[in-house]
Amino acid sequence: MFRKTFLSFAAGLLLAAAAQAQTVDEIIAKNVQARGGLEKLKGVQSIRFTGKMTVGPGIEAPVTLELKRPKNLRMEFTFQGMTAIQGYDGKDGWMIMPFRGTKTPEPMAADDLKEADEQADIDGPLVDYKAKGHTVELVGKDKVEGADAYKIKVTLKNGDVIHFFIDSDAFLDVKAESKRMIRGSEVEAETSFSDYKEVGGLVYPHAIEAGPKGSAQKQKITIEKVEINPVLDEARFKMPKVEEAKPDAAKPEPAKPAAPKKEEPKKEEPKKPEPKPTPTPKPRG
Repeated sequence: MFRKTFLSFAAGLLLAAAAQAQTVDEIIAKNVQARGGLEKLKGVQSIRFTGKMTVGPGIEAPVTLELKRPKNLRMEFTFQGMTAIQGYDGKDGWMIMPFRGTKTPEPMAADDLKEADEQADIDGPLVDYKAKGHTVELVGKDKVEGADAYKIKVTLKNGDVIHFFIDSDAFLDVKAESKRMIRGSEVEAETSFSDYKEVGGLVYPHAIEAGPKGSAQKQKITIEKVEINPVLDEARFKMPKVEEAKPDAAKPEPAKPAAPKKEEPKKEEPKKPEPKPTPTPKPRG
């Protein structure tokens, strides 16, 4: 009797887990469909977002984000005439930060490199999450800006955890919360998505706010233009080669004053013969 009860209990747990997994997959499928559908998402080989980013109170800077399959990323923003760049080619990450007083490209730190790898996923972690090595779990429902949203916990292959909040009616992402280890400390951040617009049959947020969780200070990004499948050279995502400093060429020795030239004796020009009168021909007789 005990064995039968135990087996029934175990079977119930398995069924509950299967039902939960199916529910998670259903929500993800509806999220993908709300974004434009899997076929259209997979048809995006490259994308460019152009807009403005707040870099201080009342101060905005032009920003561009480029993504290309399989995992290429390049982000630029310009401020006070200087352009900062972050790049990732699926393996190596690099950055140019002229605000630090250098225009030389340098490799990303390990924590930044891990985050760049996550951001370079053009489809996002929910699409094909199993194939990517991620795991998902439906935590339940929560309120976001007064509306119900499904809360899905995603444990990435690298161990980072992201909670996605998906609107229960529109099935679009409204918020994401993440926990990451940065320089030995756990950092929690949150990102809000709004102002969704259709571009080429796909739907993208055009207003994004990101910053530390619970902080009123958020970085705002306003997307002004979305380009689907722009031509992007692979070289844009690779770290520029640093030109080796060339040794200074040997300075030429100061020229010695030229020795005074000896004046050669002037050669007397031969005297021209004086012209002789031409003889007058005589008449013949």
